[in-house]
Amino acid sequence: MAEHESLEFGKADFVLLDDVSMDEFMENLRIRFEKGRIYTYIGEVVVSVNPYRAMNIYGRDTIEQYKGRELYERPPHLFAIADAAYKAMKRRNKDTCIVISGESGAGKTEASKYIMQYIAAITNPHQRAEVERVKNMLLKSNCVLEAFGNAKTNRNDNSSRFGKYMDINFDFKGDPIGGHISNYLLEKCSLDCQSCPLTLLSSFLSFQLVKGGPESLLRSLHIQKDPAAYNYIKVGGQLKSSINDSSDFKAVADAMKVIGFTGEEVHTVYKILATILHLGNMKFDSDGDVTLIENGNLVPVLAELLATKQESVEKALLYRTVATGRDVIDKQHTPQEASYGRDALAKAIYDRLFCWIVGCINDIIEVKNYDARIHGKNTVIGVLDIYGFEIFQNNSFEQFCINYCNEKLQQLFIQLVLKQEQEEYQREGIPWKHIDYFNNQIIVDLVEQQHKGIFSILDEACMNVGKVTDELFLQALNSKLAKHAHYTSRKLSPTEKCLEFDRDFRIRHYAGDVTYSVVGFIDKNKDTLFQDFKRLLYNSSNPVLKAMWPEGKLSITEVTKRPLTAGTLFKTSMISLVENLASKEPYYVRCIKPNDVKSPLLFEQERCRHQVEYLGLLENVRVRRAGFAYRQTYPRFLQRYKMISQFTWPNHDLPSDREAVKRLLQGCGFEHDVAYGKTKVFIRTPRTLFTLEEQRAEMVKRIVLFLQKVWRGALARMRYRRMRAALIIIRVYRRYKVKSYIREVNRRFKNVRTMKDHGKHVKWPMPPKVLRRFEEFNVFLVFSLRWWAWTLIRSLSPEDVLQVRAKVAALESLKGHRADLGLQRAWEGNYMVSEGNPETASSFTLVSSDLQRKDKFMRVLFSSNVRKINRFHKCEDRAVLITDRHLYKMDPLKQYRPMKSIPLYNVTGVSVSPGKDQLVVFHTKDSRDLIVCLQGMVPAGESRVGELVGALLSHFKSEKRKLQVSVVSPIQCSMHGRKCTIVVEPKINLSQPEFTKSRSGYILAVPGN
Repeated sequence: MAEHESLEFGKADFVLLDDVSMDEFMENLRIRFEKGRIYTYIGEVVVSVNPYRAMNIYGRDTIEQYKGRELYERPPHLFAIADAAYKAMKRRNKDTCIVISGESGAGKTEASKYIMQYIAAITNPHQRAEVERVKNMLLKSNCVLEAFGNAKTNRNDNSSRFGKYMDINFDFKGDPIGGHISNYLLEKCSLDCQSCPLTLLSSFLSFQLVKGGPESLLRSLHIQKDPAAYNYIKVGGQLKSSINDSSDFKAVADAMKVIGFTGEEVHTVYKILATILHLGNMKFDSDGDVTLIENGNLVPVLAELLATKQESVEKALLYRTVATGRDVIDKQHTPQEASYGRDALAKAIYDRLFCWIVGCINDIIEVKNYDARIHGKNTVIGVLDIYGFEIFQNNSFEQFCINYCNEKLQQLFIQLVLKQEQEEYQREGIPWKHIDYFNNQIIVDLVEQQHKGIFSILDEACMNVGKVTDELFLQALNSKLAKHAHYTSRKLSPTEKCLEFDRDFRIRHYAGDVTYSVVGFIDKNKDTLFQDFKRLLYNSSNPVLKAMWPEGKLSITEVTKRPLTAGTLFKTSMISLVENLASKEPYYVRCIKPNDVKSPLLFEQERCRHQVEYLGLLENVRVRRAGFAYRQTYPRFLQRYKMISQFTWPNHDLPSDREAVKRLLQGCGFEHDVAYGKTKVFIRTPRTLFTLEEQRAEMVKRIVLFLQKVWRGALARMRYRRMRAALIIIRVYRRYKVKSYIREVNRRFKNVRTMKDHGKHVKWPMPPKVLRRFEEFNVFLVFSLRWWAWTLIRSLSPEDVLQVRAKVAALESLKGHRADLGLQRAWEGNYMVSEGNPETASSFTLVSSDLQRKDKFMRVLFSSNVRKINRFHKCEDRAVLITDRHLYKMDPLKQYRPMKSIPLYNVTGVSVSPGKDQLVVFHTKDSRDLIVCLQGMVPAGESRVGELVGALLSHFKSEKRKLQVSVVSPIQCSMHGRKCTIVVEPKINLSQPEFTKSRSGYILAVPGN
């Protein structure tokens, strides 16, 4: 919390000082500056001291610490005031503004950049692309305007030479959707101010261009990489700077590209800047009565840069076209008049350039297609960063305007923070002890009052017929303002030796006494530019430059209205600015400059005391100490906090809103920290307001949960009714579609019993979507195929049924693993009888009959001649007989005498290879596997492996036993308890299969092509 910041850093809020005095104020300010605490509160006003060094207090982590927090919840910071302005705008749907004030070099421009950075960082949490684009535009526009509108001075590397007020527009969700920039008094007057401590060009972009521009660009602009070569910037080029011109030049160029400036427009900007630099180097001399350009080689350069003719450039610089009645004559300038015209042209070009840049940026960032009826109210946060109070050794017209601007802002501060606050207490009937403060209205009237103010006297002098001099203007001031307490001159005060006769006058500003020199006041106020220059630039072939000078299309004989003077324009813009700020809820940042040497360690006591005095900070502390931190009308207060109390939620039944507010605050225990006015409630300490906000936030969570519960219940009930209605409709529709489908199936398959193929050729109808999932399992088709199969099987003999079952079993286990299963032929099974010659068939039949009597088997499953390997690893011809009880190995050379009998219950599995060979391995429980290769097939090459496997599987299935069938290569097996591997290899010129011993087992060589 700000109040709980360690006392070693001083008081975080000047309102908490033990003794409200200037000495205590300055001591607290000094301690905080030396301890690196550059921000301090005065209530809701932030006092900022320029640290003159980079500080790590503006990163993402710091932003998160201040996001959504109340003002006094964290230590003082610019982010806190920015968040307060944003919350006020979002919560109360009210326009706000942040006024940043202070003298030149106090850090106002940096403060405005950090405020913009914070607002950009906390908005658009959903990362909407359009909002991100607007935010990026606003930040980049700040970079461009700073480059073109700030100058390098001997007091400040980045001094604002223009006033900038930016309105940021937000939608109802609090996301930025656009903005608008207003600029005030670009200091174009300082180009020819040789004694001014400013650089002679009011844009430090010129240094970026000269020092930081690429070589190719500088060559095309005929620019040298040396500021001292150009009269307008050579003084500034000698100033030391902490700024990297090269990187800044690239940053500005990139920013202009992001904003939307085309490459042609950016190059035109560079050309205009180069034109101004070359104009400053032009020198004029006379040869008798003829005025000449000494360095005429610059004329073609200017013509090239301005995209116009050389003769036109030379004529505009040396002559002035004058219309006398119907006659038009060319009047030649004297060298002095030509120099004046040159400087006036440079000022005007730069002024038009800056205004054009601002106009282009406004066109890009303005809110487009926004309808309040559709999108909600469009709210605004304004950020004002304007030049500070200036007191130089030589103060001229521009310092007079700048200081008048600061007087207006100080008047606004007095009205809103001091005077308005005290008057509100009196109006509301709150007990109050009046505090004296200096009201600078008298100084504002001295400058801007109609017919009597300095601006009016200056305009009157400019409009007089005949030659009007600055001395005559000063005489008019002495005549009309002789009795004014805040005005004096040497004529009115002869003893003031520091004032020059017929040159100086002094105004006692709120910030101190300032002596102004009237030299140049008349010319700068008229700010006239010869029409010849306007026509020259309008006739340029560069469309961007041409668009900046629309009045150049007027012919010399056309009469136009007298243009408003620079002073009147500036006064009008200041009055408009103050009215705009007064219509918003203001937040203040008061910037203080700790020293004049830009040191991060030096705190000049008297320098800072003077700024504290003229900023009225001590009076602000006194008003805050004696007053109340927060006030609000009773209805608005109830609207925001009524959910805290059971007596006011959701609506109260008390006699008035005032009584309801009193009951609410009494219930919270704050009755000793509040006062009740006629229309408003006043809360003295921010802590009370912060506690109210905490309680409100807690209750809002509960209310939101309750509303969510009720609304979700309503949504669920509506959803249930819709789903139930939809379900009924779907159910009826599905029933209809299923019935239709079944009727169609019944129609198509009505006479299948009488058909020759029992309906196999009949095409199934396309099922409706409701039965698509049913169709995936082919339920109807399975029923149909089973009936069809049953119809076919019903006509088969028992022997054929067994054969079909064997083929089905073979197909299920071997499909996709072996190419030829022999399904297309009839399976004989007992091939030793059907294919052998009569003698061998007779012998085999006798033996099998003896075995049937002995072992009681019912039928023969399979028999065939085979090739096998014996225990001595020799290959032998044998025969196998497989019955429903045993597997017999027989010797064909000994009348098929049984050599070995393996009970079928001892067979655990069968392995075959995936090739065309006839290798079969019978796996047994005792690991004495039988390895054979079927042979002797008629016709040769017929595959009988599928038949053997199918017969065994069908038999095992009928006895409800499981037989493991594997199709692998190579085959793993066991011979006499020893593991071995059988590999099949084809061989050419081989008549029959042969087994040979290998390292890991056996190799079966089969005849190959």
